[in-house]
Amino acid sequence: MSSTKARLHVLAAAVLFSTGGAAVKTAAFSSAQIASFRAGIAAIALLLWLRGRIRWSWQAWAVGVAYACMTVLYVAATKLTTSANAIFLQSTGPLYLLLLGPYVLHEKIRRTDILYLLALGLGLAICFAGRPATTSTAPDPATGNILGLLCGLAWALTLLGLRRVERDSPMPGLAAASVVAGCVLASAVTLPFALPAPAATPAAWLVLVYLGVFQIGLAYVWVTDAVRHLPAFEMSLLLLLEPVLNPIWTWIIWKEYPGAWVLGGGAIIVVATAIKSVYGASVGSARSTQVRS
Repeated sequence: MSSTKARLHVLAAAVLFSTGGAAVKTAAFSSAQIASFRAGIAAIALLLWLRGRIRWSWQAWAVGVAYACMTVLYVAATKLTTSANAIFLQSTGPLYLLLLGPYVLHEKIRRTDILYLLALGLGLAICFAGRPATTSTAPDPATGNILGLLCGLAWALTLLGLRRVERDSPMPGLAAASVVAGCVLASAVTLPFALPAPAATPAAWLVLVYLGVFQIGLAYVWVTDAVRHLPAFEMSLLLLLEPVLNPIWTWIIWKEYPGAWVLGGGAIIVVATAIKSVYGASVGSARSTQVRS
């Protein structure tokens, strides 16, 4: 695969990821039903698409626990607050990543990381300060924001786990197995709360199929294909398209406006992450040059 094709795959995956907020807002299903059915469909789709490329181990299931918590919390948060709040609060995962990294991955915090932490903290505070009014698509913003914050922590734990299994294990395919395991666990744990299934319209069921097969399944296939051909920092920058587009789709479909404060706080989080990614890549490149010379 060429670098150009890999970039297109990552951008396409980011677009698919970004549609999750608007799709989860569908009123035909509860948060437990969406979390369970979406994850179950995604697990089947990923097993079919990635057959022969998955390597199972207990580490994959351990990371899958964190992923399952993240995906269930994301659905619950999106159901209760605006999709902008949910995705921006999930995007604070790197904040926890930097705080937990020294203990889990034994990676030191640099001075520039502290500035990044402060920027994320500011964006987070602004998002909470700009709590949107209660609406039909955001019936309990306060609870949703708390769940979104926990989702960011679960996302950080997922990233830590994925990085550790890929770094420390000689077996390829553990990251993909972790995502599948997470989908299986998320579906199984929420299934008792999802039954009985509602008498929804065929269009509503198609939304669930889309979420599982495309918004999670195909998106992760594209990401796992591209990760072998692109630097990590470039992928992280391209994937920032997700939190940018997510509120836009929800506004177009549901006319959900999160407010200027939330959008401002989210912009700080996205821009700070972009700057951190670019700076981290330039520092890493400089160090590699010094080693080679």
